[in-house]
Amino acid sequence: MSYLYLAFAIIFEICGTTCMKLSEGLTKPLPSILIFVFYGISFISFTIALEKINVSIAYAIWAGLGVAMISLIGHFGFGEPMPPIRIAFLALIIIGVIGLHLSSSVN
Repeated sequence: MSYLYLAFAIIFEICGTTCMKLSEGLTKPLPSILIFVFYGISFISFTIALEKINVSIAYAIWAGLGVAMISLIGHFGFGEPMPPIRIAFLALIIIGVIGLHLSSSVN
């Protein structure tokens, strides 16, 4: 169940970050308000997830998947460039997150 809360935390963090872009510097009211709503839900979900998941592993997953997903949203949703080197480094982030997760079971 903790990983479900972590998934919610990631989803809502991605929504909040996307709203940051959509708010155009906090000049659009609805996306500006949604930033705080989505981040609030994200932090609550993340806090609940931390009851059973090590903070180092949970944060690596949360941050790593958040970066990867926001990069894809930036590219496909906002037309940001995605050169091959960026794809390679995003793959390294994902590999690192997987490695950290796998290493947590080696205790």
